Amino acid sequence: MVAVVHSFTDQHSDAEALTLASVGLAPEEVLRLQEAFSFARGCYGERRLGTGEPAFPHAVAMAVILAGQGLDLETRVAALLFDASTDLPDYERVLAARFGEPVMLLVRGLHRLAPLRILLRNSSGDEIRSQTEILRKMLLAMVEDIRVVLLRLASRTQTLRWLTDFDLPLRLDIARESMDIYAPLANRLGVWQFKWELEDLAFRFLEPATYKRIARMLEERRVEREAFIASAISRLKAELAEIGISAEVYGRPKHIFSIWNKMQRKHVDFSEVYDVRALRIIVDQVKDCYAALGLVHRMWQPIHGEFDDYISHPKGNNYRSLHTAVRADDGRALEVQIRTRDMHRHSELGVAAHWRYKESGSSGKADSAYDDKISLLRQLLTWRDEVTDSTQWIDQFKRAALDDTIYALTPDGRVIDLPRGATPLDFAYRLHTDLGHRCRGARIDGQMVPLNRPLQNGQRVEIVAAKSGGPSRDWLSPDQGYLLTSGARRKVKQWFASRDASDLLAQGRAFVVRELQREGQTQANLDELAHKLGLRDANAMFVAAAHGELGPRAIRIALRGRQEIEEHEPEIVARRSRTGDSRVLVVGVDKLLTQLGRCCKPAPPDAIQGFVTRGRGVSIHRLDCANLRNMATRNPERLISAEWGPGTGDAVYAVDLVVDAADRQGLLRDISDVFSKEKVNVTAVKTLSHRGAARMAFTIELPGVAGLQRLFTLLGKVVGVTTVRRA
Repeated sequence: MVAVVHSFTDQHSDAEALTLASVGLAPEEVLRLQEAFSFARGCYGERRLGTGEPAFPHAVAMAVILAGQGLDLETRVAALLFDASTDLPDYERVLAARFGEPVMLLVRGLHRLAPLRILLRNSSGDEIRSQTEILRKMLLAMVEDIRVVLLRLASRTQTLRWLTDFDLPLRLDIARESMDIYAPLANRLGVWQFKWELEDLAFRFLEPATYKRIARMLEERRVEREAFIASAISRLKAELAEIGISAEVYGRPKHIFSIWNKMQRKHVDFSEVYDVRALRIIVDQVKDCYAALGLVHRMWQPIHGEFDDYISHPKGNNYRSLHTAVRADDGRALEVQIRTRDMHRHSELGVAAHWRYKESGSSGKADSAYDDKISLLRQLLTWRDEVTDSTQWIDQFKRAALDDTIYALTPDGRVIDLPRGATPLDFAYRLHTDLGHRCRGARIDGQMVPLNRPLQNGQRVEIVAAKSGGPSRDWLSPDQGYLLTSGARRKVKQWFASRDASDLLAQGRAFVVRELQREGQTQANLDELAHKLGLRDANAMFVAAAHGELGPRAIRIALRGRQEIEEHEPEIVARRSRTGDSRVLVVGVDKLLTQLGRCCKPAPPDAIQGFVTRGRGVSIHRLDCANLRNMATRNPERLISAEWGPGTGDAVYAVDLVVDAADRQGLLRDISDVFSKEKVNVTAVKTLSHRGAARMAFTIELPGVAGLQRLFTLLGKVVGVTTVRRA
């Protein structure tokens, strides 16, 4: 059971407290710690924390807890000064000047966790549990140095110790928060001392009757159980050495919450919990595992049905070990686990790490990127015990990238995870698509900020939205940095695509209605007219008209019939040209009158084909021309092969381009500059602006379209331009 601690400095004199906090430090480091001790006492005075605990004794207890973990001087000094930011307005400058920048950064890291503590305080238990995993990740992501997490765990452990004497209303909330957030985090980091004490203390407050019942059933105090474990370890080491097995043997008695958890999980009574006392044997080779198992079974009587061979038959997550339970000399159960060093490393740090199958079931499924970071942090904590120069593992801690995710808060305390570099706009679109569309501003921690400012961990974000409206095309510009997430960018593009489709339908409808008025057939059935034109429905007809794929003549033919239209056209057969046109060669015919189709404006080296018209010779079209396809469907016999002639190099051709862009001042000037620098002659310009979007149609003259791609690339680099295409 956990010892009751009233106030640390009430139980120890200053000299005793300093001695406990200085364990393992060099003499010169002890002097620095003593200086921080005196400074902290003067800084805190008689101030109390939000729980009611005196601030200075809490700080001293933190330093002693971390000294027991073997943490470095800087961490212990930061523990003494953990809440100095409350008393010193310019605490960063003061602490950096007096105790060094590393200490200041640790204290600042703790200060940055304040929004998380406020969030947890203001959230109900159900709200916390619904976001438990993201809150754990958020805590890790909000610190740049893993020692800040250890400081936070030490602070929470001391808070729970102090609360054992005070039945305050907030005790249950702190216990739930500790059980949901801090104990699992300590477990994942492999800091077992924090884990078991946090769990036991929290369990004591949450289930006091159960806690006391299990404590009574243990029949002995923790000290006595630890003495038994020490004796068993000593005996087992000696026996293993006699048979030539080099091994590490260690163990600890199970804590109360762990016993209760196993009883619940396995649905067994206390008498059937065989690992109240447990040993672990680490050997070099697999054969030594089985040799050690035989020795254990010779020393103590095996309990029937309590042997598992996970070496021959690994668990689904590749966990490997031998598990057995025996009756010790005193008649009580003792669990023994035996594994090699590689198996142990895999169990503690790999995909079968203890915390995975304990917390998420046997599947071991988890966020792999986050798991890799936790595994790295665990290794760093393990290396701490192996490196003699503490500065080495401190540097490794500082270099550890904890998370590529940032965690921001909604006004009501909900945690939203986003990739690092995300903006308030990304935040708005993550909450709801419509909120993103209507977003017009954002407040971060109460201050208005630009929509393209990257968010930081722990910030509270409030979106300012209009009652109606849509996004700006500027949001899609990479140079302006409004959106980072692909999901948000996709939603903006979909919004504009739907609006563009609406605009096209409106333009096409106006064109068709105008032609129907000219023909005096405003009551014509639009769907039937579309079917006559070979289109699916009226909307498809409107889109085709807006794209220039459907002309007035096609509509007239569909309305009145081909014969009536052609009877009113002059009957002129294809005739030879006096001079000919060397730009186009019609296969099989010399010097035939030809003209380039105005609908598609072909230019070398476009693939082309001719269509014999009535009275205008051969009309030359691009093979992908929609008008050519329609004419070929009706009169396939009029198609004629054509190709570019030798005179194409001396001619220029009209080419239509369409540029879509976010409308802004100076857009037309910038596009014109591109044409000017490329020495491209522009013969016609038509612009249309609507709802912040601009569509510009240019007719330019080129010797051909072979170099058109370079022009597309240059135009695409103009700020605001989204698409460039040939009409």
